[in-house]
Amino acid sequence: MFGFGSASSESDGAFDGIDEFVPEHIPEPGPSLEGHDVLRGEEHVAFHRTTEDVFEERGVYDVTFGYNLARLNLDHRHPDSGYRYAVDEDDPSVLRAEFTPTAPFCPQSRTLTVASFRAWNGLAKRHDYELVRVSVHPMHHRSDAIDDELDRLASEFRESGELPDPSDDGAPFPTDGGAVGGESDAPF
Repeated sequence: MFGFGSASSESDGAFDGIDEFVPEHIPEPGPSLEGHDVLRGEEHVAFHRTTEDVFEERGVYDVTFGYNLARLNLDHRHPDSGYRYAVDEDDPSVLRAEFTPTAPFCPQSRTLTVASFRAWNGLAKRHDYELVRVSVHPMHHRSDAIDDELDRLASEFRESGELPDPSDDGAPFPTDGGAVGGESDAPF
């Protein structure tokens, strides 16, 4: 119902096609990608196609928009939001993925980035990287706490070769219930 499906290969007016690289419709690479080899053109498109498939299989959906999170990169309404990717300069087996949410208080940023991390690394045979390291652009008001959790997940995955138990994903990042933009602690 909400899937990307076959329509994703063609532009429908409000969205770019999955095979298009339109720099003015995706976020600029942020600080966590500085000094690394940012994917552009066909390299970006190829990894983003994989992202669409992996997110579809693992159910990484933006509940606000009701679509596969990969589609955010193609949505003309949010040209400064979505994922950008870069190959780590020091370790080419690592891809860095930086998520820029639609607003500094996006309540789904933690959930979406943890789910993205788990999807990319849980289905690592679908891409050419041993690790996809995920971060949130610092424009998000809780980026430091979210990035700390994502760094912990990446370290545990790198050390063990297995995804950490989903019940542990929220441990170092308690929800504060009443805060504006409080994050869900639902495991993925």
